[in-house]
Amino acid sequence: MSNPLLQEYQQPPFSELKLEHFVPAISALIEKNREQINALIEASNQSLNWDAMILPLQEVSEKLGQAWSLLSHYNSVLNSDELRPIYEELLAKMTAFGSEVSLNSDLYEAYRKLFDSAHFNELSESQQASIKHVIQDFELSGVALPEDQKAEYAEYSQRLSQLQNQFSQNVLDATQSWGKLIASKDELAGVPESALGMYARAAKEQGHESGYWLTLDIPSYLPIVTYCENRALRQELYMAYMTRASDQGPNAGEWDNSPIIEEILSLRQRMSKMLGFEHYAERSVASKMAESSEAVIGFLDDLAQRSKPKAQEEFEELSDFAKQQGGPQELEMWDLPFYSEKLKQAQFGFSKEALRPYFPADKVLSGMFEVAQRLFDIEIRANNQVSLPHEDTLYFEILREGEVQAGFYADLYARKNKRGGAWLASCRSRYRKIDGSLQKPMAFLVCNFTPPDGEQPSLLTPEEVTTLFHEFGHCLHYTLTQVDVANVAGIRNVAWDAVELPSQMMENWCWQDDVLPLISGHYQTGEAIDTGLVDKLKAAQKFQGALMMVRQLEFALFDFILHCEFTPGESDMLATLDRIRDQVSVKKPPAETRFSHGFSHIFAGGYSAGYYSYKWAEVLSADAFSRFEEEGLFNAQTGNSFRKEFLELGGSRDVMDMFVAFRGRKPSVEPLLKQAGIV
Repeated sequence: MSNPLLQEYQQPPFSELKLEHFVPAISALIEKNREQINALIEASNQSLNWDAMILPLQEVSEKLGQAWSLLSHYNSVLNSDELRPIYEELLAKMTAFGSEVSLNSDLYEAYRKLFDSAHFNELSESQQASIKHVIQDFELSGVALPEDQKAEYAEYSQRLSQLQNQFSQNVLDATQSWGKLIASKDELAGVPESALGMYARAAKEQGHESGYWLTLDIPSYLPIVTYCENRALRQELYMAYMTRASDQGPNAGEWDNSPIIEEILSLRQRMSKMLGFEHYAERSVASKMAESSEAVIGFLDDLAQRSKPKAQEEFEELSDFAKQQGGPQELEMWDLPFYSEKLKQAQFGFSKEALRPYFPADKVLSGMFEVAQRLFDIEIRANNQVSLPHEDTLYFEILREGEVQAGFYADLYARKNKRGGAWLASCRSRYRKIDGSLQKPMAFLVCNFTPPDGEQPSLLTPEEVTTLFHEFGHCLHYTLTQVDVANVAGIRNVAWDAVELPSQMMENWCWQDDVLPLISGHYQTGEAIDTGLVDKLKAAQKFQGALMMVRQLEFALFDFILHCEFTPGESDMLATLDRIRDQVSVKKPPAETRFSHGFSHIFAGGYSAGYYSYKWAEVLSADAFSRFEEEGLFNAQTGNSFRKEFLELGGSRDVMDMFVAFRGRKPSVEPLLKQAGIV
């Protein structure tokens, strides 16, 4: 009982938590879940009752989920040689236990009996939705397979989990293995001073007395490809980044994900066919809003046809501009960000780096909170009295009517051994306990911004401001839930192709006239951004909107078609990607690049045969935001309507029903095309 993970706690006990606590705690909690599953099955033979059957299992299941979420968070933001074997051991145990549960016919039958009983009609909407989701999960996980195939299916699940974790580790290792010392500042002409300072500090941390140390971490990589006049250096970093974890590039073969990808795809197809699906994409769509695989491809194809002509115009404009600037006759991929930034400066009269001083992270954070407070009738305040997983982390509480509703940890800055990107992860779910008390939700909000340097705070680019609003939208969806059943609270069991709706909708507030004063102010003087510059910044939001659209469509179509067509031992993944690029892209990268080998969203994350969700959710979010445009950006009635009709309901109701309840009709694609400047 000295293990903090096995004790009751209001806040995660980070100050007491040690790596050696995880294996015994999670192993013990798995056993408790096994015992409770057996008790549930036995209870179903006596009386069909939510309180007797489901509540006790929910409680022990959530305790296991909380312990696992803490380990997963550590693995993502504090990765180390000591942590990896612990994570891998427990990942194997959790995967095996997950397969054991999902293939448990007696447990499935217990839920089916409850679903078919008269008692089911007495349950709340959330309770009914939870049972329906559990039954669907069982049926999509092989519970109906013959007994001799269940062991095979479980073995595949275990292997798939290992492969996805290895894919992610390979990307991290390949990213962190590459570094380059630049001796002279002249080689970095054009790079902003803020980035040069970061490179100089990194060189000293590497043991060099002088010089500039470059890496493939995004805060280091982007300033080079966006601003550096040294074309050869841009090419070198681009090729190193785009060949990570592959058979090409500077570390060719060392962390090669090629065989891992082949096996992941093979297992997904094999498991899908065992369940009676034609391919993995069909299985993926079964639990999403999309009606069919054909509907997904039709949706993406339609967007591509609408977007590509405009994207071609934008690319030709960029090519002509580059030639006028003395650039190459033919643009390469490492030229696009560089000349795009120059063209944006020429058209709109500002540089995103010049805007950094106006967006100190603390100011953006407080202004973003103010936006949410006005929209959703909540209060957000810092709590400095809790233990934290890392010294860079902050903790905030969300209140309504003076009562704490939820909390979240914000880990905003890049550092060594932290996975790149930005995301929102569960810390614990909201649910009503057996004793009637309420467990309040907590989340981890993670970004990778440039950290503060001495007296200079972290300064964000406009893109990073948008990223923060995006992840905070996920956070609001997770924490504002009013559902008391864990399985459908927050973002749990929200259709995956709609889960991005709140995050993408929140991005729309960044560049509004009434919001910019809240989130910006020069970090030294407090001076507001010039009004004329604000107008240019807003106009620039549509800059190369079609090019960005076809880039995302390339990713989405590649992911979905790959999972439709893949045949083990026969399919050529790179040929599939090349074919998709012929269809939607206006500029293809060199043949030796391996974008796919670092595509963690689909090979290590939850977006396999689901990356299209970003585009579909953009349709929903743009259309939802259009109601705010019609009724007022801070219209309290509209904000409360979105909170009540969507944010509070989690996965307890069909997404289309929630959308129609908020918008008054089914979604239209036109607001998205308008936002992107395509129509």
